[in-house]
Amino acid sequence: MNFTDIEIKEEYRSLQDDIVGEFYTPLLRCAKKYQRAVGFFSSSALIEISDGISGLVKNGGTIELVASPKLSEDDVAAIETGMKLRDEVIKERLLEAITVPQGSFEERRLNYLINLIAAGILEIKIAVLEDSNHIGMYHEKVGLIYDEEGNIIAFSGSMNESVTAFMHNCESIDVFKSWEGGSDARRVMNKQLSFNAIWENYEPRMTVMDFPKAAKERLFEYRKSNTIDHEDAEVEQQVIDKKKDSVDPAKEEITKDEPAVPKWVKIRKYQEDAINNWAANNFVGIFDMATGTGKTYTGLAAIARLFFERKAPLAIFIVCPYQHLVTQWVEDINAFGMKPVICHSASSQKKWKSRLKDACLSLELGVSEYMCAIFTNDTYISDFVQKTIAHVKSQAVLVVDEAHNFGAEKTSKYLDEIIPYRLALSATLERHGDDAGTKKLFDYFGEKCIEYTLKEAIDNDMLVRYYYHPILISFKDEELESYLDLSKQIAKAMMSCKDNEPSDYAKMLLIKRARLVASAREKVEQLINEMKKHTKDNHILVYCGATTMRDIDYDEDKPPEEEKKQVDIVTKLLGNELQMKVAKFTSEENAELREKLKTEFDEGESLQVLIAIRCLDEGVNIPSIDKAFILASSTNPKEYIQRRGRVLRKYKGKPHSDIYDFVVSPLPIDSIDAYDEETIRLSQSLVKREIVRMRDFADLAENTSVADEYIYSLIENYGINLEEEDETDEY
Repeated sequence: MNFTDIEIKEEYRSLQDDIVGEFYTPLLRCAKKYQRAVGFFSSSALIEISDGISGLVKNGGTIELVASPKLSEDDVAAIETGMKLRDEVIKERLLEAITVPQGSFEERRLNYLINLIAAGILEIKIAVLEDSNHIGMYHEKVGLIYDEEGNIIAFSGSMNESVTAFMHNCESIDVFKSWEGGSDARRVMNKQLSFNAIWENYEPRMTVMDFPKAAKERLFEYRKSNTIDHEDAEVEQQVIDKKKDSVDPAKEEITKDEPAVPKWVKIRKYQEDAINNWAANNFVGIFDMATGTGKTYTGLAAIARLFFERKAPLAIFIVCPYQHLVTQWVEDINAFGMKPVICHSASSQKKWKSRLKDACLSLELGVSEYMCAIFTNDTYISDFVQKTIAHVKSQAVLVVDEAHNFGAEKTSKYLDEIIPYRLALSATLERHGDDAGTKKLFDYFGEKCIEYTLKEAIDNDMLVRYYYHPILISFKDEELESYLDLSKQIAKAMMSCKDNEPSDYAKMLLIKRARLVASAREKVEQLINEMKKHTKDNHILVYCGATTMRDIDYDEDKPPEEEKKQVDIVTKLLGNELQMKVAKFTSEENAELREKLKTEFDEGESLQVLIAIRCLDEGVNIPSIDKAFILASSTNPKEYIQRRGRVLRKYKGKPHSDIYDFVVSPLPIDSIDAYDEETIRLSQSLVKREIVRMRDFADLAENTSVADEYIYSLIENYGINLEEEDETDEY
């Protein structure tokens, strides 16, 4: 059979024709070659016509595909100003366009196409328009199909090779046949010449390049087998009602610029329950979810639900404590159909202040159905932002990530009651040592819509299981002397405090003592001894000294000297003395370097150990970590719960994690009897707080009994009664 045996129309329109079934599939089944230029590349695109492609492949045919990366205005601006390399931006956008296949149908068909690429049957090239002054996207949509007899079908029109185009959009193509002669034959020849010029990269003002290696490797991650199995291409999908128009857009593939859940995101039952509870509570509430259980996706899916049900313009305000968190959120926000204004001092968007003003004005005037802006905490509470968003607050939803930070006196005053819809995201909303701040948060955000604990996450295989290894250390003589002196000063300072709230002077003393505990010298000595067992291992994290009570005033760009000293000492000792491949991962490293380090760390060839301070506490995800050495000795549940969660994220080839916790016993455990009663008494409060953390870690560990022995030893040797409380326990 050749093309002349097939009934081919001059035009196909998606509203009245089944373009895949009536045009693509029958022609490709008897084809020898397929050339296609489309607007944008996506991994889901070819899946839709893989059934037809299988026929072409059986005929010994080949496929040549030219596509364009989906560049934003910001991408173009960044390339043109030299902020980013063109090839790097293109690679990033292509990686975004490769999505996880959903279900066995998509998995098998994508596997088939990946194997065609591996075999050289399917070749993909990337095209961009480019001259000395400007870069643009290649939008031309043309196709050529050849049969064994030399007949050629050429077609052009609005249609992209995408799921959206095939199934949802109003699209059309015009068709031309080489054997018809006259104008049809000339049109076919012209399109053939044009495509070949593009493919060979001699089209003026256009650059055509091979498909990037990184994008190809990403595709190959979804490869299920190494053989071309035509049954994978021909497997039938469940029948889809294309005319159904009453579907919640939050559950459809995103086809337009509005909040919606992308097709490839699976909303689990506990996430759906959280969203339902939030909706039932008039879209006000708290998502208390363990680190690594999908708070971000749940929050974005909740926004999509609100947008769908509100049926009125919606202002979306998302607030994060740090810039690196904003960056991570932006990628996910884009995936959920929204284009946010990125609001902070180092924003990648030019003139973000003007963008924010325009977005708010458009919403206020009814020109747009929604606007979305994401802020750092500091930017959100600025006078400019508060003034700019004032007129749309009554139409807004406020989503605060790591919401415990917003309970501070400085930020809590901006929890504006005029905002009707509110969502707090945090694994630990309760503020350690700040009951007033905790109350403000619960008063504003209301009830917990979900409390998804770490235990549930581990039991449900959302996080890996772990082993807990306490390592007892004690103070050197001069450290003990300083600790005892500070403890006496703190007790005296607290006596004059109202309502047991520490004064500024008391806070200063508490911070100083916490830093002393965090930087105890024996920690480094014990770390080196323990690390000697792991010099050949990869994916190791060392958490250096962060203090317990610096949340409010912490400036990630200006770590204190004490912290810098410890991280530098550890880096030097592990790198020089043990000859391990190490790198610091702190706020001093810029975002670009951090991303490079994360990649090298995951690969495990050039980097074994990351040595971190605080910047991993909130939001930075490195799931490949399987061993964590925690020197920080934090007694703040918010901090140590966050740290544990980061270590338990799932990763390929990671059966479990190991957590090494450096526990401070101010006095040597085997000689406590040698010290006077006052010294023992002043040491007990710290030991009690250390025991609380040890119990929290041990309760969910696979080796609970090991920690229990340490806890029993501390209780016995210090003469501690855990049921008894005194005024020194908290401080």
